[in-house]
Amino acid sequence: MSDITALVLDIGLFVIFPWGLWRLLRRAIPIVVLPILLGIILAVMHAPVQQFGIPSVLGNNIGWLAVLVLAFTAGLEMWQDPDVHPSAHTIPTPPLGRLLGGALVALGGPFLLGSVCVYYFLLPLHGWQPPHVGPLIGAMSIGLCIAVSALPVLIGIVRELDPVQRSIGQLALKLAVVDDAALWIGLVALQFMARGSAALHGWTGLEFVAVALLVALAIASNWATRHMPNPPACGIWAAVPIYLAAGSWASMQLGLHELIGAYFAGALMPPRWVARLPVERVGTFSLIWLAPMFFGHSGLHINGDALTWPSVTASLLLVVISVLAKMGSVYIFPPAPNLTRRQALGMGALLQCKGLMEIVAATILHAQGMLSDFAFASLMVLAVISTALTGPLFRLLAPRTDAGHVTP
Repeated sequence: MSDITALVLDIGLFVIFPWGLWRLLRRAIPIVVLPILLGIILAVMHAPVQQFGIPSVLGNNIGWLAVLVLAFTAGLEMWQDPDVHPSAHTIPTPPLGRLLGGALVALGGPFLLGSVCVYYFLLPLHGWQPPHVGPLIGAMSIGLCIAVSALPVLIGIVRELDPVQRSIGQLALKLAVVDDAALWIGLVALQFMARGSAALHGWTGLEFVAVALLVALAIASNWATRHMPNPPACGIWAAVPIYLAAGSWASMQLGLHELIGAYFAGALMPPRWVARLPVERVGTFSLIWLAPMFFGHSGLHINGDALTWPSVTASLLLVVISVLAKMGSVYIFPPAPNLTRRQALGMGALLQCKGLMEIVAATILHAQGMLSDFAFASLMVLAVISTALTGPLFRLLAPRTDAGHVTP
């Protein structure tokens, strides 16, 4: 079978079919869920899709490039303020210290609780021990996946909220931005911890070039922000692939994942340049029409034999830990003073959404041997369930809307 034919079949299975189902369901479920769920089902059934060239080589490359673009656009959105309906500002902007403190608690609570529960209750089980790291780093890797919030998916969910509820989503997005940055920093820290003293041993000239390149990008961005705030549009577009390629290559040379470099490269671009880019349209196009092949292939790469009833039970346990820990953390220490109970719980319901970010994080950690096949399968199921639960949970717990007004 030719590569083009396999690509067409790949697109039909993991792009067109999930898109049609997504539209049929009236977008009730985030589109990121459908291809990964389809891939998981095919893996569990041991469907012979390989006979049709699926996953295709070209589909793998296109999906991977799309996820690099998504990581890059997530970095670009780091400094952007998502659009909010003018009437939605019913929650006053909290002080920066309170916001950062709320973000720390919202991330740290699920991370600590999840890591402890995994260390004592799941890692002792057969098949859960990570192949290349010790149990502590393995537990922290799963804890980080439990704690993450899905910034790209949340942006789309918040845009679909009722205008009078969008201030809750806006505040949740601010926390998700901080959590998103903490996720990538945490991934870097965990990978360096896993490599121990070997992380800095055996460096060649390329590693020093990678560090110098990242420093040069930061310096160039700072200079451009001050001295070239409004360059020609063609210059901004020319800089985009340079930043993306440089960041990805540098992180790969440092022994980290390319997605980490892509994210930080996007975050390094001058904010005023980013404001002139169609970041949302590029991210949406990649999410709907290209990245589903990556999501579907990720589901296919799950060891179908690992997704047994015990691992499904473990996934449900992780869902309970994730939802309760995230919502409890936001409720105990809300990111803004004077939030009502329903506002805090609604915000927690949004922030427990895992979506794309957990799938990417789990894929990185699994590729580095920091997650077992059982843990990887359970985390993929967690991502699907938590993302699908976001809308219903928010509607159940958030303040009621009545004739355009919010009822506490």
